[in-house]
Amino acid sequence: MRDLLPEEAANRRALSRAVLDRFALFGYRIVTPPIFELAQVIERGLGAAAASDVLRFIEPESGDVAVLRPDMTPQIARIVATRMRDHAPPYRLAYEGTVVRRRSGRAKKHRQVPQVGVELCGVEGGSGDLELLELAADTLRAAGLSTFTIDISDAGIVRELLADVPVDRAEGVTLALAKKDDAMLAERVAGLTSAAALLALPRLSGGRDALEETTKVLSAKPKARVAAERLLALFDAAVARGLGPFLTADAGEVRGFAYYTGTTFSIYADGPGEPIGAGGRYDELLSRFGAPMPAVGFGLDLDALAWSLRAAGAPSVSHDGVVYVGPSDDGRVAALRARGIPTVAVATHDAGLAHARSWRFKALWSGATLFDVRTETASAFDARGDADHAAGVVARMLESLPRGA
Repeated sequence: MRDLLPEEAANRRALSRAVLDRFALFGYRIVTPPIFELAQVIERGLGAAAASDVLRFIEPESGDVAVLRPDMTPQIARIVATRMRDHAPPYRLAYEGTVVRRRSGRAKKHRQVPQVGVELCGVEGGSGDLELLELAADTLRAAGLSTFTIDISDAGIVRELLADVPVDRAEGVTLALAKKDDAMLAERVAGLTSAAALLALPRLSGGRDALEETTKVLSAKPKARVAAERLLALFDAAVARGLGPFLTADAGEVRGFAYYTGTTFSIYADGPGEPIGAGGRYDELLSRFGAPMPAVGFGLDLDALAWSLRAAGAPSVSHDGVVYVGPSDDGRVAALRARGIPTVAVATHDAGLAHARSWRFKALWSGATLFDVRTETASAFDARGDADHAAGVVARMLESLPRGA
């Protein structure tokens, strides 16, 4: 858990707004689930294994077990299945909020993870998957990130290869695949009918050639081959839509193996050393809430995305606002605020300048001088006339000042 001080909070809000605005352009409407949820909703959505990944407590009035949500997708499923049953599908819903997890990844410093994301419910197969890949790429570019990788896979490949393997042994195989540990994998697939195909998976990653090779490797495993062909078709469709420069594939990826039913993808960029976003298809989830329909979604970690933007040299939110030297009831203060310019009044020049520098206001207005706090330069102007006229002059001068953090 942590605090966000003013500058970081402003950057977070600006980034979230940019992402959500992009989602809205694609027709995604925002919903706001509660941060607390009944444990049975989360467990129904994520499975009993989720019990070890949540912070839970007893709600004192009802006696119900509640949790701090570790994931918002089950909540969206509940909303679609109950509160929005009268809406015609497909459902295009966006969300913003915090999830809280007990476990943390290798590079994650905080258990409180700020997320924005979307869920597309009621659109089958490749068309829905392709829509979300396009949306993810478009959103990242709109947020200011030009270099990133979307790594796609299909949970059906490994699922079909392990369909007849006992659960305990299958878990050991997926762990070896996740680690891409050839020696461990060889030990754990020994004697399995799908051993040869499973042993090949760790090297089947990269571009289209790797996916073509995957379909050949799985020629004797028709159900797994169907999943591989589905992944290849999605790869080709995404390339045709201009996503080729951002796309890689990994036939042996097992992230979310127990949850996803088809396409999965992770988004990487320089900086955080972990995915900045992830998603996939979960066609079985809505049926657990009594509203069976196909669904796919993804979420972006705002902290990780902000880290990648800093690593790429993207500018922070440009600071705005004026510190006015004078009384707070001076009409010039109200006139600036009426123009949408954040303004505070400070009694003396020295105190005003110190305040402007400390709180990173854009400018200091003192008498007939406007001082640019970032460049440490002053400009004189004609401050005569009524308050509204003077505020108008200052507003135009502010627009001409160089933008920057």
